Amino acid sequence: MRKFASVLVAVFLLSGLCAATASAQGAAPADTRKHTTLGKYCNAMEAYIMYRGKPKEVAILDVRTPEEYDFVGHAEMAANVPVKLCTTKFDAEKKHYGMADNPDFVAQVSKRYGKDATILVMCRSGQRAAVAVNLLAQAGFTNVYNVVDGFEGDAVNDPESVFNGKRMRNGWKNYGLPWTNALNPELVWSK
Repeated sequence: MRKFASVLVAVFLLSGLCAATASAQGAAPADTRKHTTLGKYCNAMEAYIMYRGKPKEVAILDVRTPEEYDFVGHAEMAANVPVKLCTTKFDAEKKHYGMADNPDFVAQVSKRYGKDATILVMCRSGQRAAVAVNLLAQAGFTNVYNVVDGFEGDAVNDPESVFNGKRMRNGWKNYGLPWTNALNPELVWSK
């Protein structure tokens, strides 16, 4: 019975991997801020299935700030190289602190991965990941995907819901995929 269950899990993962691979290069997300020049997309569940199918060949790259990576949590296997860094300048109109480009982003990613590596790029909700994918594409990386729902997912847009405006629709964390707040020295970002 245990062997049968293992076979069923393997078949499920394999079929999911095939489906994820096929759909990951499918249609661009509706939100144009998540579009990339490479046109390779997957959601967080598809990213996890792709990673599980080939953990030595598929990398997950978290491009959020070190503060987000540490305090909000991150995928257990995700390396952190921020595409943007927090500033101390508060933007009253946007109601949050500003961000500045990480000028060494491409160089830091290049230290970890070759230009032909399969890299699944994740941020909070897919917008910064699109910026990161486009920067990597300009630098010659060819197999980079935007994880379009990111780590925290998209915001609920329903005024009747108690979760309206909260990032609870999809995303790595909301799918219940493996995540942690523990920091692995081999995966954290440092200048």
